[in-house]
Amino acid sequence: MENDGEYGSLCGRFPDRRESSARSRRPEDTEPVEGGGRMIYLDNAATTELCEEAREAMRPYLEEDYGNPSSIYLFAQRAKRAVEESRRKLSELMGVSPMELYFTGGGTESDNWALISGIESTGKSHIISSKIEHHAVLRSCAYLEKRGFSVSYLDVDERGRVDPAAVLEAIRDETGLISIMSANNEIGTIEPISEIAEIAGEKGILFHTDAVQAFGQLPLPLGKSRIDLLSASAHKIRGPKGVGLLYMRRGVKLPPYLHGGEQERGRRAGTENVAAIAGFAAAAERAFRTMRERGEKERRMRDYLIRRLTTEIPDCCLNGDPEERLPNNVNVCIRGVEAEPLLLLLDQRGIAASAGSACASGSLDPSHVILALGASREDAYGSLRLSLDERLSREDADRVVSEIKRIADYLRRE
Repeated sequence: MENDGEYGSLCGRFPDRRESSARSRRPEDTEPVEGGGRMIYLDNAATTELCEEAREAMRPYLEEDYGNPSSIYLFAQRAKRAVEESRRKLSELMGVSPMELYFTGGGTESDNWALISGIESTGKSHIISSKIEHHAVLRSCAYLEKRGFSVSYLDVDERGRVDPAAVLEAIRDETGLISIMSANNEIGTIEPISEIAEIAGEKGILFHTDAVQAFGQLPLPLGKSRIDLLSASAHKIRGPKGVGLLYMRRGVKLPPYLHGGEQERGRRAGTENVAAIAGFAAAAERAFRTMRERGEKERRMRDYLIRRLTTEIPDCCLNGDPEERLPNNVNVCIRGVEAEPLLLLLDQRGIAASAGSACASGSLDPSHVILALGASREDAYGSLRLSLDERLSREDADRVVSEIKRIADYLRRE
């Protein structure tokens, strides 16, 4: 591969995929080259920009009311009231009781708590999950397997959907927990959660769903379903990082996952991150208020990108369900083009995207989600995820398609 031409300075650093991307990437690579224009951010499934509503809600608890909510003096009790008011706001948005919500350090902690404490609370030894879950679920399951629990990892169809009939068939006498995500973080496929929750409820089995990607993007069926446990995170909806929640349906009693103080009604130890909690509630209010209009805008641009990419780039195919998918998710495989050099060349042109889950971006293995769809390892190495928001314009989308086409053509020729 020659190191001249428009992309040569970057492409020369890819002798093979065994080279660490962390080692091969330099800080200056993040600066768009001349002609790239301003950055277009298309990695909102990884994290989002903090919205103004969250920033303003957080400010008092960073600058003035910084007391510990567990203290009894008035100064600290203002922080305590902020935590409880945020819990109330979130509960109203979700249609549940404030007593059913527990603040955590993020989606990963919520998933770990639900899986590990969940199965322990049942006295049973078998878990049902799927092959396309987030690593927070899959690695919790792997940890539990080392402790003697058994896990059934269900296949998905070519669109990434779990068949409720397969869930029913996998149930055993010793099944204590079923965990299926609401929507996939890589391919955006929306799962039939209400049906699966109903099966679990009828069998008396605890049901958990990782709703980190769906929260604030899709209506949640909590009031009408048998969901027992649900994980959510603030930074996917333009809230702050480092805060999430676990919904625990009334009557479900999980033992604490973190041990220490009596915070969160004795269920989750650790001083509350008051500013982040306030920002979470403010971001959620914005997300739920704008959900319909924002979703329509995202869906139009999503479909526009999918149509252009799959029709204008040879051997470019869509991953995931074309209709039952998150409104902001585009995931394609471009045959013969590896994602790593494609992403770094896009970065050089001022476009931020990803190959899949940000939590696995340091791995050199192909996407476990794409492989579960039945794709080859070669195609799985070529998966590209574009996760947009409502601010993406047609002009920006056209620029994204143009750059992907040019870079894909260049990499294929090389």
